Amino acid sequence: MTEVKLFSGTNSHKLAESIARNYGKKLGDLTISKFSDGEMSPSFNESVRGCTVFLIQSTNPSSDNLMELCLMIDAAKRASAYKVCAVIPYYGYARQDRKDRPRVSIAAKLVANILTSAGADRIMTCDLHAGQIQGFFDLPLDHLNGSAIFVPYLEGLGLDNLIFAAPDVGGVARARSYAKHFEVEMVVCDKHRKRANEIASMQVIGDVEGKDVVLIDDLVDTAGTLCKAAQIIMDKGANSVRAIATHGVLSGKAYENIENSVLTELVVTDTITMKQKSDKIRILTVADLFAKAIHAVTGNTSISALFI
Repeated sequence: MTEVKLFSGTNSHKLAESIARNYGKKLGDLTISKFSDGEMSPSFNESVRGCTVFLIQSTNPSSDNLMELCLMIDAAKRASAYKVCAVIPYYGYARQDRKDRPRVSIAAKLVANILTSAGADRIMTCDLHAGQIQGFFDLPLDHLNGSAIFVPYLEGLGLDNLIFAAPDVGGVARARSYAKHFEVEMVVCDKHRKRANEIASMQVIGDVEGKDVVLIDDLVDTAGTLCKAAQIIMDKGANSVRAIATHGVLSGKAYENIENSVLTELVVTDTITMKQKSDKIRILTVADLFAKAIHAVTGNTSISALFI
């Protein structure tokens, strides 16, 4: 057994503190210096020689925070850390996971290559946009599932007419897993996009009349899809509509869209720090989930118990 040390990047410090507290250790001492032009220089203010090091950083907004994480990994390796695990609660660029049109980048694979080249020995993340992104890595990857957070919350609501909805065809498998667990039906919102973040048309496949609908997604960005889906579902006679999304990216007019929508609430986790507060947004923490996963990794035990 080697000594375990946890460190945080600048983007996820609050979550990292909660993870460390749940794990039972204090965050390690790390300084991120910056030159006047924004160039970053991380340095460890304590020895990590021979230690198993966990570096906690969500890569949103992606570019600077991804670079900072890579520099932290490199610094830890050059300081003779035994193993370096990149804990990435939100894995940026995951939406670009395939070549869906000519002459585009598969950015999710490129990020995997960058993290590997930086020297990461292991990756830990939560609810990737597509599960097959795990195959982009040639090193161990622990893919945690937000259902461990959301299922107990939904059970506590005690909704009698519960039904789940996928906001698009790509989210069917995710919504079906919730429907199967609760032994209820599901519906699908079929959408067509003109371009990224812009919906041309949408229709609901399935019956939602008199139902309390829960939309399931991995992330919410501008909230355009969720809000339009919620409106159509309510127009079809639903009692209520709420949405669950692990990662609250919430860019552009997201907060305005959510406030003006028919959504009862949007439930997200703290993988990404909220830019502002909203009465319609409820935040659940993933700190204990990640702390338990780190315990399992360092103790060489299975993480299967963390999945529902």
